[in-house]
Amino acid sequence: MSTAGNFFGYVVVIGDANLDISATASVSMKMPGPHICQEVVFKPGGSLRNIAENLALLGCKTFLLSALGDDADGEGLAAATRKAGVDLSATRICAGHATGRAVIVNDCDGENYCVVGNVAIMDQITPQWLTGHASLLSGAAAIVTSPAIRKETLAWLVSKYDQCPILMDTIGLHFIKNLTPWLGHIHTLKLDRHVAGQLSGIAVASRETAPEVARWFHRVGVKQLVLSLGGFGFYYSNEEVAGWMDAPSVKVVNVTGAGDALLAGFAYGWVQGMPFADTARFARACAALTLMTPMNVHPALSPQAVEELRV
Repeated sequence: MSTAGNFFGYVVVIGDANLDISATASVSMKMPGPHICQEVVFKPGGSLRNIAENLALLGCKTFLLSALGDDADGEGLAAATRKAGVDLSATRICAGHATGRAVIVNDCDGENYCVVGNVAIMDQITPQWLTGHASLLSGAAAIVTSPAIRKETLAWLVSKYDQCPILMDTIGLHFIKNLTPWLGHIHTLKLDRHVAGQLSGIAVASRETAPEVARWFHRVGVKQLVLSLGGFGFYYSNEEVAGWMDAPSVKVVNVTGAGDALLAGFAYGWVQGMPFADTARFARACAALTLMTPMNVHPALSPQAVEELRV
């Protein structure tokens, strides 16, 4: 796969940016507690912020439209995100609000056990505020967001800017009610089997079910589908091209952020004009690199690093 060539524009990423407090258990969380953790790590997080950082490290001109508090957490997040190359000129600094935080508990094998967060500040991402960035949104080559933003904000965004490719990670079951009316406006949708089953009514019990699920989403208007089965890989489909990508054979240090890197890889491929199958391989390698670092984004991510991994 080749990543050479010129970008066809910039990407706008809209959504959460928060401080992650990550703890990894020393023994299996299935054992009776209390549990002693290997370490507690404070790191820049937020699914959409992670995507923006991935894209910037890959060389995409990337704007993050998020909300940060005027506090130490917000200052630290902003500094780390700018350092990666993300443009924060359109990010909202909200006086009197606390920057979002998420507590992430990982099992001893690096797999996520649970997440508890306070991201109330994301309510500050409103249609009224986004209207002030209309020219930025109108000129984007792609917009990346999630249904975790306010329901009315999502409705405004996808109805007004669906002429621009909108890429979305469903995040989880909790937010799918926000997305259901707007599926036909989504260009690229990344989701897991649970969300796919809830939206389509088709139980994803095995790999053999994936093509049927993909056809359902294409019928309602989704152009590109990425169906993640975690450790079993993912299925990708755009009606013309479809296939499976097995999970990468790498030593897993931490799974947080791997899905974000995967979607960032698909956004990168779209903006680069890469063939869809090549984009899937590229995205898989982005996720593999992230699995090998304790951070939410691999600090040395680059097109060259992805090429060299060749998982």
